[in-house]
Parts: sequence; C-alpha cells; structure tokens
Amino acid sequence: MSLEHLWAGWRSAYVSGASAPAADGATAPPTDEADDGAPCVFCRIVAAGGPSIDTGVLWVGETSIVVLNAYPYASGHLMALPRRHVGSLADLAEDEALEVWHGLRLGVAALEAAYHPEGINLGANLGQAAGAGIPRHLHLHAVPRWMGDTNFMTAVADTRVLPETLASSWERLVAVWPDNESRRSV
Repeated sequence: MSLEHLWAGWRSAYVSGASAPAADGATAPPTDEADDGAPCVFCRIVAAGGPSIDTGVLWVGETSIVVLNAYPYASGHLMALPRRHVGSLADLAEDEALEVWHGLRLGVAALEAAYHPEGINLGANLGQAAGAGIPRHLHLHAVPRWMGDTNFMTAVADTRVLPETLASSWERLVAVWPDNESRRSV
C-alpha cells in the first residue's frame, strides 16, 4: 500500500503565520523556562553536578552530559545535551558538537549492554513545532526499541506502561557505562 498525498499549497500562509506574534506584539511564553525567568530544567540539572540517581545524570563530560528522560517512551530512554544553554545545532561550538555525539554514542553502548534492544531510535526535536518540550536547550534522544513494544495502552489509552522505575534504569545503565573510569563528578 502506498502513501497518498493531499497537496494544499494554499495552507502555506496559514501555517507559516501560526507562530507569529499577535498584533500587540505578545507571544506565547516559552515552555522551557519558568515564568520568573529561572533556568530551564536542563540547566538546573547541569548545575546540580555529576552523575546522580536523583537527577538522572548518567555521565558528565567537559561540555556535555547524558541524562535519563524523566518522561520516557521506554525504559532507558536517555538524552545527550550540551551543558551550555543553546537551542540550535548551528550554535554549538565544535567541541560541544563532538562531545554531545560522543555522549550519545556512550549512551547507545550502555543501552545495548543493559537492555539488549532489537533497535534504537535516535532523534532530535528541533523547535517547539517539531515537538521539542524544551526547545531552547538542544538535546538528542536515544530510545531502546523491541519488536512489538507498542501495545493497546499506547494506541487506545494514550498511556505508556514502563516495566521499571527511573532509579532502576539509572542503576542498570551506570553499571554498564562504557567509560566508567573516565566519568567524573562536577
């Protein structure tokens, strides 16, 4: 069965104006900062220090960290992100870009060792329109997957069933982290 396409070029003007400021100049509040201008959740996690079961931080590098997703799609769902508050790939310094990718590679190796998934989804939601819950602090996802890992709860009830706690996921991943000897607390 092939995918059908319905072209509606006339909607382009509507879609491109959907996030434009209102006539009075007001825009929607950012989703990644508190109303009082407090740092985003990722900046608060970075500031909290090194690897910790309490923050979900699995690894800390010079310019990036790897942390468990607090709202995982599957057990072990993790994210690699720069320590610096930056929202786009283009804004990353070369050393940050390399280390974020290095952290993601270490995370994938840990996922493979701890969970033996049949596949892994890697992804980035760049911008709120792309689904980023925290669009102003770049982060890359790694989600372990298994054949048939979706079930009626997700399809019918819009609910995910996870077989372990975040603390259990953290313990499993830290136990097999590829470069345990080079992990450091900040």
